[in-house]
Amino acid sequence: MGLDGRNNLKYAVDIVLCIDVTDSMWPVLDAVKKSAMSFHQRLDAVMADRGKAISQLRLRVIAFRDFGDHAKSAIEQTGFLVFPDQAAEFDAFVRGLLPLGGGDLPESGLEALALAIASPWERGLDRRRHIIVMFTDAPAHPLGDPRSRAAHTYPAGIPAGMDELFEQWGYASSRTALMENSAKRLVLFAPDTEPWSELVEDWNQTLLFPSAAGEGLEEFEMDEIINTIVNSL
Repeated sequence: MGLDGRNNLKYAVDIVLCIDVTDSMWPVLDAVKKSAMSFHQRLDAVMADRGKAISQLRLRVIAFRDFGDHAKSAIEQTGFLVFPDQAAEFDAFVRGLLPLGGGDLPESGLEALALAIASPWERGLDRRRHIIVMFTDAPAHPLGDPRSRAAHTYPAGIPAGMDELFEQWGYASSRTALMENSAKRLVLFAPDTEPWSELVEDWNQTLLFPSAAGEGLEEFEMDEIINTIVNSL
């Protein structure tokens, strides 16, 4: 990957894919895998059409289930993987994701989102874009849910409630934000129910593409994610 041919600006793009991998997601999980694994080539192509190039592209995956139902595999995740050098490692991880468990309808999506927000985002280069994408067909257990927090695998440092999570997401004048306000974007492929509907109403730089709760994702467009990135650079 090179430089923008017109102005030599260096573009850094970090993307975290939060993927619900419970049973109800099996119809679309293969499509999510396929799209995720072709994502970098498609992004490169659209950027080239705009006369731009990404100097550094990193992807991270956080796959989630339910701490109250499947504590051992409630979270499966990678660190940031650099493309194209670590594409094979990314592909192997995504191919290994299997739909499993779920129990009650809500899942541990907010914990996955909290882990995504706390990612070690790129802070250098000329222009940055930090994207979190959530794929789920379920509402989420509230942060602080005792059954979830009782799991032996529950990560340290997860916010105790939505107010604290919003502080970490941040707003223009926030001093406690973990995200860079001008760089961040949150794209939700999720039901138009709480907590996701609440996020799109209250959080800045957030888009919601509704799915049917408990019925899998009927469809999603990776092009929406790509356009979100390209149009903001």
